[in-house]
Amino acid sequence: MVNLPKFFKQEDPQPTWATLPLLPLRDIVVFPHMVAPLFVGRAKSVNALTEAMNSDKRVFLATQKKAGVDSPEEKDINKVGTIGSILQLLRLPDGTVKALVEGKHRGRITRFTSTEADAFKVAVEPLAPPEESPLELEAFGRSLVQSFEAYAKIDKNISKDLISNVSTISDPDKLADTLASHFSFKIQDKQRLLEAVKLSERLSLLTQLINTETEIIEVDRRIKGRVKDQMEKTQKNYYLNEQMRAIKKEMGSEEDPAEELNELEKRIKRKRMSKEAAAKVRQEFKKLKLMTPMSAEATVVRNYIDWLISLPWFDRSKVRKDIDAAEVILNEDHYGLEKPKERILEYLAVQALVKKLRGPILCLVGPPGVGKTSLAKSVARATGRKFVRLSLGGVRDEAEIRGHRRTYIGAMPGKIIQSLKKAGTNNPVFCLDEVDKMSMDFRGDPSAALLEVLDPEQNYSFNDHYLDVDYDLSDIMFITTANTLPDIPLPLQDRMEVIRLPGYTEVEKYHIAEKFLIPKQIEANGLKDKPVTISKNAVMSIIREYTREAGVRNLEREIAAICRKVAREVTKSDNADTTHRITGNSIQKLLGPPRFKFGQKEETDQIGMVTGLAWTQVGGEILCVEALTMPGKGEMIVTGKLGDVMKESAQAAFSYVRSRAENLMLDKDFYKTIDLHIHIPEGAIPKDGPSAGISMCTAIASVFTRRAVRRDIAMTGEITLRGRVLPIGGLKEKVLAAHRGNIDTIIVPKENEKDIRDIPSSVSKKLNIILVEHMDEVLAHALITPKGERLFKNSGIPMALNTKQPEAERPLI
Repeated sequence: MVNLPKFFKQEDPQPTWATLPLLPLRDIVVFPHMVAPLFVGRAKSVNALTEAMNSDKRVFLATQKKAGVDSPEEKDINKVGTIGSILQLLRLPDGTVKALVEGKHRGRITRFTSTEADAFKVAVEPLAPPEESPLELEAFGRSLVQSFEAYAKIDKNISKDLISNVSTISDPDKLADTLASHFSFKIQDKQRLLEAVKLSERLSLLTQLINTETEIIEVDRRIKGRVKDQMEKTQKNYYLNEQMRAIKKEMGSEEDPAEELNELEKRIKRKRMSKEAAAKVRQEFKKLKLMTPMSAEATVVRNYIDWLISLPWFDRSKVRKDIDAAEVILNEDHYGLEKPKERILEYLAVQALVKKLRGPILCLVGPPGVGKTSLAKSVARATGRKFVRLSLGGVRDEAEIRGHRRTYIGAMPGKIIQSLKKAGTNNPVFCLDEVDKMSMDFRGDPSAALLEVLDPEQNYSFNDHYLDVDYDLSDIMFITTANTLPDIPLPLQDRMEVIRLPGYTEVEKYHIAEKFLIPKQIEANGLKDKPVTISKNAVMSIIREYTREAGVRNLEREIAAICRKVAREVTKSDNADTTHRITGNSIQKLLGPPRFKFGQKEETDQIGMVTGLAWTQVGGEILCVEALTMPGKGEMIVTGKLGDVMKESAQAAFSYVRSRAENLMLDKDFYKTIDLHIHIPEGAIPKDGPSAGISMCTAIASVFTRRAVRRDIAMTGEITLRGRVLPIGGLKEKVLAAHRGNIDTIIVPKENEKDIRDIPSSVSKKLNIILVEHMDEVLAHALITPKGERLFKNSGIPMALNTKQPEAERPLI
């Protein structure tokens, strides 16, 4: 048993002095063997100290659970505290009392004997540590001393007196309380140490708390060390940069920052800008002068000012107004394309008459390879403007058009402003390529951002997010290109004037190859000074048997392939003057077997086989429609990977033939015992559209009436249930496809008569274009009826109309 102080009588269960005044403490825990100064101001606390001084100077020191409670009650005070002795008491002028107390022994409040009086009084029982193994206590004590020594090495605030005193303390109990009183632990942790009566538990807990404090200080030192190293590195870099700047200045290779600002100010004064932009740049320049040149924000502001003063606000190219010279340039660069050329010349004529003409927004729509982008270049050359091209294919981010806001890191203007800076003029020909290939995602809709750019009523005040000032785009001549019109959003279409480039005829392709493609590829392949010629028959053979396209891109590739093979022969040959002539007979040796069969019409007139015409993204195509019947239950099968529109057209065509059974001299129930199968070849290719109705209806009527279809006729059009033939789109492309396929006669809807004038005269002269309004007319022209027989029971169409006509021979060119 540990000996208790002499003022505790062990044989007396309740000593006479066990009732002591209570002094509640706010934010301090007093341990045994600890001397602490206390400043007391609350009335009850002052009375407790006075009463203790008047008796035996003993007082019970207990910490409040919450320091903010001004009038603590029994529930607000910890039960375990320290029995202390008042060493000194001093009353201050402001009414507070300074007391110097010394902790003597742990104690626990058993009950409050007085709470209503002028001071708390509590009954206290002493807390003595139980007996434990001396060896175990010695081990805990050594561990505690080691932890304290490790802490003292890294914390320079530990006094040397404490370190020397700790080394002289041999009592583990006193050692633990002495160390606990000198550490700035949390009040809750100190209270736990005070309540730990068992000495081994107290030593272990104190060791853990000291180790935690040691780790915190080490981490803090590492963080401060890294920050210090970074700051030293930054200061070192700054110092070295300043030295380099001073050296360069002495050598005359770098200007002083003040001189740079002066030069920038001169540039600002010389630059002609809009009022809004001039005010903005002056405001930003004032901010720049107040900033440190090395700061990141100064770089951002400087870049912004550079963008504003580098834009061509009022710099313009002198526009050529000579219409005759412009026409000559357009004809030099492009063969054909009469409509686009006519529109450009109209624009130049109007511009010659008026001073201010808002730039037109032209949209060139056509298959790949027809010369949309090169036509835009020719317009720039014809008008004397700079040419700027921006590809919009795959653009998803709205910021590509409108720019980034300056709040972003690495912000910059949009592609429109960037392109104008490169061009250096405010009125270039601006080609927006692939406007139908833009897409939309979470970053915005660039096509919507393009509305302001292409709207003549808005683009005079285009606002880029980065510039944040209005910029006038109305002097720019915008030309957009697209492969398909339906892929362009309707609001964007509304801003543009659409000009279609459907494709070239064989004659046009030949002239393009002769005037442009062959000379270009001969020069590109190093054959300019070599005797190389390509005959007319060779060119026509390439066009007919090795390419099938609306444009001339593949034609140029095949000519390039021939030139490469000739270049190889030239390098092998010893005689550089040997003439290399490419004829129609040598084409197969150079390019291999023909890839396409020229003239796709059928060899013979067949029942249920109809030649239709279709429109695709790469131009017009010939579409074969087949139909046959077989024993069955009156079902109709449609194959060939057709879309919903074509399936509905097939159903409407079948219904029309059933409704006209009597007039076609068919049995009333002809369809009930047979199945009808309609097929369009090349089933792997999706097909859809509203222009194959009359083709499928003709095929159905052919198989049911057992009359063959003329192989030299192609047709296009949609029908209603009552047999009316509806107009279709893309007539020019379809007519050119028929012309390429060596077809002589084309059946088209009557309402498409207005589109015939768009067909080149060289093509329309060689074709017999039949205009029809009703399906009966189509059947009368397409189905072969032997002489003396009638196709219809009651029809006003002459019999001579539906007899087969002899085919005309097609010339080479």
